[in-house]
Amino acid sequence: MVRLGTIAAMATPPPPPTTEARRNARVILDRLKRRYPTIGTALDYTDPWQLIVATVLSAQTTDENVNQVTPVLFGRWPTPHDLAAADPEEVERIVYSTGFYRQKTRSIIGLAAVLVEEFDGVLPHDLDALTRLPGVGRKTASVVLAEAWRLPAIAVDTHVKRVTHRLGLTNRRDAAQIERDLRALYPEREWPGISMRVIQFGREVCAARRPHCWECPLADRCPYPHKTPKP
Repeated sequence: MVRLGTIAAMATPPPPPTTEARRNARVILDRLKRRYPTIGTALDYTDPWQLIVATVLSAQTTDENVNQVTPVLFGRWPTPHDLAAADPEEVERIVYSTGFYRQKTRSIIGLAAVLVEEFDGVLPHDLDALTRLPGVGRKTASVVLAEAWRLPAIAVDTHVKRVTHRLGLTNRRDAAQIERDLRALYPEREWPGISMRVIQFGREVCAARRPHCWECPLADRCPYPHKTPKP
């Protein structure tokens, strides 16, 4: 049985969203679906194990940078058993270009070791179990659940925080609370397809410093008060 995990902030849940809020959220997602009929992570991977390691390495760097590193990493240590026994200094040399290489090396070796010791080297389909692995937070675990298995999970990164706040889908700043608000707005069947569409939209249109509001397909749904004028 798959458990999606609990959110501590849900101890005192707010009132459920109104019918109008749900309708607005549905329109927004429908338009994002038209813009991105198919969407997925830009990280290269062949199985859930590779995806979770790549996602840990992607912190504070680009997906392109990680994609240059992971073929070497997995060519040398293809399985959790292999990486759990790796020489940290050798791993550090390979992941150096992703930044924070010592911390990331500790995380992925530790992740592999716990995976071998507690789960026989097989990633659990369980958010709470995944977040017990070293270096794996709720966002990383949700990426793996949604991307690798299409399970109902919503990953909240900086793009999701920014875009959903600007669009009025949430007024929260905490990632867990934003996740809770999005879960309330959308049925579970939609959860796996939300994050990557919002992330891509945040990269292409709703950028942090200068959003392209003049060409935004969601402008009529967006209450953001500081819209960028057409250049």
